[in-house]
Amino acid sequence: MSKYIITFPGQGSQSIGMMNSLAHIPIIKKTFSEASEILNKDFWAMTSSENQEINQTVNTQPLMLTAGVASWRYLQENNLASPSFIAGHSLGEFTALVAANSLTFHDALKIVTKRAQLMQNAVPENEGAMAAIIGLEDQDVIKICAEEQGNGVLEAVNFNSPGQVVVAGTKDVLEESLQSFKDAGAKRAMLLPVSVPSHCKLMQPASILFGDYLNQINFNLPEFPVIQNFKAIEYNEIEKIKFALVHQLFNPVMWTQSIKYLSSKGINLFIEAGPGKILTGLNKRINKEASHVSMISEEAINEILLKLKEST
Repeated sequence: MSKYIITFPGQGSQSIGMMNSLAHIPIIKKTFSEASEILNKDFWAMTSSENQEINQTVNTQPLMLTAGVASWRYLQENNLASPSFIAGHSLGEFTALVAANSLTFHDALKIVTKRAQLMQNAVPENEGAMAAIIGLEDQDVIKICAEEQGNGVLEAVNFNSPGQVVVAGTKDVLEESLQSFKDAGAKRAMLLPVSVPSHCKLMQPASILFGDYLNQINFNLPEFPVIQNFKAIEYNEIEKIKFALVHQLFNPVMWTQSIKYLSSKGINLFIEAGPGKILTGLNKRINKEASHVSMISEEAINEILLKLKEST
């Protein structure tokens, strides 16, 4: 049988109506109801009508976790719950740990809510920013960040795919640097609609508090190998998993490296479980030889089953 991996998206994949194509499936709505009861917020309503709540970090993180877990449970119902590996982009790493039974859904909801609060409070409003840099080599982005940061902070924080890197840091420094990226040959250098400069050293104070919080939570060893964003490898020790989650807050998401690592393990089917197709697009650019499917409908499930049958 084909070796496959389940990947879970993070912030940025949320949108109004994002789970509508699966709304009639009982386990999807049941999972959303469960999350709403735990956190006393109606997450399904949040995805069903125009509102700004969906993009507030303290809502987005538990919302995306819920959508990913709901998708995973639907995969389980369709006998697609035996991946060779699991991975998640940034916040999606917590979804992956739930899928691997390293964390309970209840605990993960509490963790990501706390994480969002700490991240939001780490940097005063309008003092941090993120931008996507399209069309430059990773090393060129890193070099320009070092040249432009001055007394502020400017770092490459998401290595998403070849030619797509996200930078984060002090807002005024970042905004002034955009022209330098364009002058160096970037096709696009654009601000992202976020208020939290994730994965840069401005998050280091939050990471200390987050580590203290994680120490109170019971983790189990994952049932499937979970690729950590921090080093793009899997850990099989609980303390190392917690360490990586803490360091992920103020270090880059090594997504390109993660997909290359998985490709070296013979993975030839990448399944994105959650709303949208962002990871599917990134993964296709990193590994052009493998098959890639986004689990956004019942038809997608049938496509996955067919691909697995064909490779048997």
